[in-house]
Amino acid sequence: LIHSDQGVHYTSPIFQKAVKKLGLRQSMSRRGNCWDNAPQELFFGHLKDESSIKACTSLDELRKEIKQYMIYYNHYRYQWNLKKMTPVQYRDHLLKTA
Repeated sequence: LIHSDQGVHYTSPIFQKAVKKLGLRQSMSRRGNCWDNAPQELFFGHLKDESSIKACTSLDELRKEIKQYMIYYNHYRYQWNLKKMTPVQYRDHLLKTA
């Protein structure tokens, strides 16, 4: 699944065909609603600030760096808006209370 806003490049038939060719589905935020993308934009801001992606010189290095960051983000990075828990701790907390 690839999520985007409704920018001209994302609504282009050429882009949409490329998405389908890659076996992906496309999701777009509602027109004029920046809040749809806010959580993802916040995550990517943290990724850029807290990882070493700029130092990567190959696609394999980039994949490895992103994978390491995802482990850190989900298992070790505490979040104020998740009751000061990591995403995994918060998910487990919700599952116990359900």
